Amino acid sequence: MTDQTSPARSPKTPPKSPSTEPRSSPDIEADPSVAGDEQGNDDADSAFGAGSRASSTTSVSESILDYRKLHGRTYENVKTTEYWAPNDEQQNEGLDISHNVLLMNLENKLFVAPIGDNPARVLDVGTGTGIWAIDFADQFPGAKVIGTDLSPIQPSWVPPNVEFIIDDCTQDWTWPADHFDFVHLRGLYGSIPDWKDLYSKAFHHLVPGGWIQDLEMDVKIQSDHVALPDDHPFNRWAELFYEVGEKTGRSFTIATDHLMRDNLALVGFVDIVERKVKCPISGWPKDPTKKQAGILLMMAMDESLDGFTNYLFTQVLGWDKADVIVFVAEYRREMRKLSNCGWAYM
Repeated sequence: MTDQTSPARSPKTPPKSPSTEPRSSPDIEADPSVAGDEQGNDDADSAFGAGSRASSTTSVSESILDYRKLHGRTYENVKTTEYWAPNDEQQNEGLDISHNVLLMNLENKLFVAPIGDNPARVLDVGTGTGIWAIDFADQFPGAKVIGTDLSPIQPSWVPPNVEFIIDDCTQDWTWPADHFDFVHLRGLYGSIPDWKDLYSKAFHHLVPGGWIQDLEMDVKIQSDHVALPDDHPFNRWAELFYEVGEKTGRSFTIATDHLMRDNLALVGFVDIVERKVKCPISGWPKDPTKKQAGILLMMAMDESLDGFTNYLFTQVLGWDKADVIVFVAEYRREMRKLSNCGWAYM
């Protein structure tokens, strides 16, 4: 699974019309030595736009650490949030691998928004393990970087210009207005009930001329080389997540239905750029960098598949856990099959 990147700017001057057509990466050439592997190989290894702490921010209390448990995985306390992904070590390992995959697909850049050389205050919304915030703080030692998340899963040994805060981004933000130079969001798909409201919060707290970048994942794996029938696990997986989004009111199609671009424009962002990048899954590409990125993404997915489905399929769709295990095994087998030449948008 990859995502779609959208940067946008908070206007200093009267707005210009946003870009209406996404920029897409070209097709990825398959490595001839692997593209014909019909049996599979189990070893094959964003939008731009432009204080004090109180209501939405809490300290690490007993209630925050009182995690739910479901089929052997841990989640935030249901009294705190309904976030669907686990917060345990297995899922966090997948997040860190995915971070490196995204860098490889963005030419090893932490961001693509033109934020300049001296950002003063930066907010990383949904920081997860904090890996992006830490890397950004290392790259810009003069910047104050704040990472927010629902779980205190970030390391304690971090650069001095990084601070991690337990925070729910869907609640009121309590920083001053016009506070941040750059707001970074990533991987919030399926978690946000009102994207327009979230972007409005970012707009309010960005300085005039500040930038926002959101990088969200497409849950559907596609192929330019193989016709995938409707009942293929890749297509079934996507349809099931679309169904989950409809039931929960938290869209999993944010990367593909222009919700990012449209809502950024609605709240006032200008100079919006929608960029779609094809990220391969498994080691089928001919290009060495794409091949390595595909191998790493498959590793990240291996760590994450159970976490993606454990709560959503059993609690939202009503599946038995045994049926989830069978479907995940089918999906994993197809994901590893080099001849599928699978990719997803980021």
